[in-house]
This record gives sequence, structure tokens and C-alpha cells, in this order.
Amino acid sequence: MVTLVEKARHRTEHNGRNLRQYSIVISFLALFIVLSLLSDNFLTPINLINTMESGSIYGIVAVALTLLLIVGEFDLSVGAIYVLSGIIAAKLFPFIGAGPALALGAMSGLGVGLFNGLVVTRFGVNSFIATLATSLMLVGAGTLITDGFQLYTADPGFGLLGNALVFGIPCFVWIFCGLALGFGFLLARTRLGRWIYVVGGNREAARLSGISVDAIRVGAFCLSGLAASIAGAIIVSRTGTAIAGNGLSDVLFPAIAAVVVGGTSIQGGYGAVWRTVIGIFFLELIRNGFNLLELNPYYQDIVRGGIILLAVGADALSRKAI
Repeated sequence: MVTLVEKARHRTEHNGRNLRQYSIVISFLALFIVLSLLSDNFLTPINLINTMESGSIYGIVAVALTLLLIVGEFDLSVGAIYVLSGIIAAKLFPFIGAGPALALGAMSGLGVGLFNGLVVTRFGVNSFIATLATSLMLVGAGTLITDGFQLYTADPGFGLLGNALVFGIPCFVWIFCGLALGFGFLLARTRLGRWIYVVGGNREAARLSGISVDAIRVGAFCLSGLAASIAGAIIVSRTGTAIAGNGLSDVLFPAIAAVVVGGTSIQGGYGAVWRTVIGIFFLELIRNGFNLLELNPYYQDIVRGGIILLAVGADALSRKAI
């Protein structure tokens, strides 16, 4: 009798893991096939490249947020970091040139991430509250730097990062692919990746096993901030403009949506970068499908919100099953 109960429990655990791991893959493939059949323009190279471009900017943030959510933390400041890094790059450009200005802008989020991590680990502040406060401070700092005005930079050298092509594909798409592969390898194939899962799954057990829990958490915040500032430097280079704001709709909301839809648990301990990547392009297929099929764009957010609720609900149900 005990053996049968154990087999049933193991089977339930296995089914729960499969639900969380492959539901996004099935959904993506189904939507891809439907759009291929309904629109003659969907499978054209231009459309597919445009879809990759639109997902890559916030995708850079999303792959880093995946690590942070797995470790059991949250970062609401990535949108503000994204905006402020562009402001820093545009403001410094007249004084130090395009390359150094963009490099400093791209690195600025590292310091903010370190600050967030230390506030959370040293003072025990909830990461949601700590990063919300940081976000407000960064928005204020951006407004002070710009005096509320938009910054313009038309120099061709400044625009190379965001507009240069490599094999016909924008440079920043390759940056996104490189970061996704790097973070994915870190999680799946390294000891540090295993530690990240352990810290997110059971912090006390990780501490007792000798893992430096606080160092892992701070490191995850640093990567999150760095990714956001890299994305910010790319977008200011691409558009040549920077203005103070919070970046919620541009980066934060889409990035979190992609991570959650990709199956990463908001409770920590479970997730994968490759599923986040599929989540990014699943959301982009929805956007692209609305455009190609000339559907009312106002329904997009309703559909995305419903999908996020389904993803979080599936995570909760699978955890109960396990």
C-alpha cells in the first residue's frame, strides 16, 4: 500500500513539473502555427527580424530578472535604471565621447543593483519595498539631471550600439542572445547556478550547507541592475533621445510578464532562462499577431494580463500538486 502511494505521489510530482516546464513551449508552438496559417506576412524575414528586435531590449532585462526571481527576490527598479542609464550616457557624451559615455551608462546599473542588494540583505528590507523606493529615487535623479527636458544626441558614433548591423541583424539582438546563453549556461551548468536554485528554494538549508546566501542574493541584484542599464544604453543609442521617467511600460512590465509566463516561480527556487526566452517571443507573437491580423490593439493588454494570471495560477497548482 505504501509503495502504491509513493508511486502516485511521484507521478503527481512528475506531472506538475511537466506542466510548469512545457506549457509555454506548447503555447508558443500553437500560436506560431496559427499565425503562420492566418497571415501570409508572418513568416517573412522582415517580420521575424522585427519581432526579434522588439523583444530583445526588454529581453535583456528579463533574462537577468529570471535569476533574481529564482533566488527569491524582486526588482522594481529595473525600469528606472533603464531610463537613468540612458540619461547618464546622453549627458556625458559631449564631455567624454560616445564610447566612454555609453560604457558608463551601461555600467551604472551595477552600482544600483549593489545598493539594492545591500539594503535587502544587510537591513532586512523586503525587496519589493526596497526596489520600489530605489525606483522613486532614480526617477527623481533623472528629472534633476535633465531639468525635465528631453536630451538629444544625433552623433552617428553614438548611434552605433543601437543601430549597427551584424549579418543583417541589429547588434543589440546579438547582445541579447549572448546574455541569454551566458545566464542560461550559468544556471544550468555551473555550481553557482545550483546554489542560486538552492538559495531560492530553501534559504536556511542553503545557509546550513555553507553557501554564502547573502552574496548570492546581492550578486543577483547586481546582474539585474547591470542588465537594465545595458538595455538603457542600447535604447538611447538607438533613438538618440533620453528623458526622465520610470520605464514601467517599456521594460519592467514586459520583462516580468515574460519571466512569469516562461514558468519561473515568483516564490523562488524554480525557473530557467530558456523558458523566459520563449516567454519573451510568445508575448511578441501576440503583439505581432494583433498587428498582422488588424485586431483591436486595446485588447492586447487584456490578453497579456489573462495569460499572466494563467501562468501564476498554473505555478500555484503545480506547487500544490508537488
